[in-house]
Amino acid sequence: MTATVTELALRARDAATVLAGLHRAAKDAALLTMADAVDASIADVLAANAADVDSARSTGTPEAIIDRLALNETRVAAMAAGLRDTAGLADPIGDVVRGGTLANGLEVRQVRVPFGVVGMIYEARPNVTVDAAGLCLKSGNAVLLRGSSSASRSNAAIVAILRDAVDKSGLPPDAIQLVDASTRQTVHDLMTARGLVDVLIPRGGAELIRSVVDGSTVPVIETGVGNCHVYVDANADLDMALSILLNAKTSRPSVCNAAESLLVHATVARPFLLAALPALADAGVIVHGTPEVLALADSVGVAAILATEEDHGREYLSLDLSARVVDSLDEAVAHIRRYGTGHSETIVTGSLAVAREFTGAVDAAVVLVNASSRFVDGGEFGYGAEIGISTQKLHARGPMGLAELTSTKYVVTGTGHTR
Repeated sequence: MTATVTELALRARDAATVLAGLHRAAKDAALLTMADAVDASIADVLAANAADVDSARSTGTPEAIIDRLALNETRVAAMAAGLRDTAGLADPIGDVVRGGTLANGLEVRQVRVPFGVVGMIYEARPNVTVDAAGLCLKSGNAVLLRGSSSASRSNAAIVAILRDAVDKSGLPPDAIQLVDASTRQTVHDLMTARGLVDVLIPRGGAELIRSVVDGSTVPVIETGVGNCHVYVDANADLDMALSILLNAKTSRPSVCNAAESLLVHATVARPFLLAALPALADAGVIVHGTPEVLALADSVGVAAILATEEDHGREYLSLDLSARVVDSLDEAVAHIRRYGTGHSETIVTGSLAVAREFTGAVDAAVVLVNASSRFVDGGEFGYGAEIGISTQKLHARGPMGLAELTSTKYVVTGTGHTR
């Protein structure tokens, strides 16, 4: 009989109590054992994943979702490498955030502690299963993993491998548990498990994130969708801008840090777009542009689509890109404020003053200057794996690594002090 969310959460709380008291060496040893186990089980993981992919294709799942779901040897090896990287990171638990000795001799310290039980609700992407498990274990948290039904075989195989490795390391295997994905009731049960689950992290499309944020009684750290813009300024190096745009849009279009919207200053619109439009078309990108963009596309024989209001605000997760010509930096910033999702925004410019104005005016978790938005990733930032990109403003914002999976408590030490 399948365990209920309440049963899983109670077991997770017991495991979390053990994890909270562990020294770094024990957690790192478990992570390395988990990594070795994943490496040794690549064939089993790929067989389970192939069944998930075949099932998804048979039901007409879009290719963007298939790309998120599909694993290969390189991706599985990267999952194992992520666990090893996490083992090599500093342990945040016990770090003193601030503190000191007051004038009266009372010592006050604010220290990092685990949340306790973390719930993950996510779509496709079996790599999230490994990343979340590793980061939560290192930060002293137990994790309840509720992936999508489309990845149920992959997730089941991965979690079985990880639990066995944790058990062999002498730690409680209930630190990592998989929640039944065959019914939506388990999502509701996780969202309302207040007192059993300490925090929920949704990771997926806009609809999933909105439903979790709106329906949860458990505190939520909101990861957001990515309508990420590339703004090519009047002072941009156009070759650099094209390189950044192509990387941000085409290197992996199905992820949240891929570019979805292009803004080009009118001063450089003609030379830049005459080069960019054919290059985008060669890469298979369909441009949804304003009339000025369409006119330039037509002049070089590139097919493009007239952009609708909805197109400018979409997270395509595919080889589609909205494009608009703007007359000023202020107009670019206003467009981003209207249509952006607060994820990642890029400017390409040779002007330090313009770069400073852009980074100051744009409200997003990450603002990039002369760099692709594809760098917005916990691993690329040096945090090891990440559990998501937070687009909210409380507790955590941007790539969420180990420190973002902690809370704090105050430790106050006296020598018989009274007030």
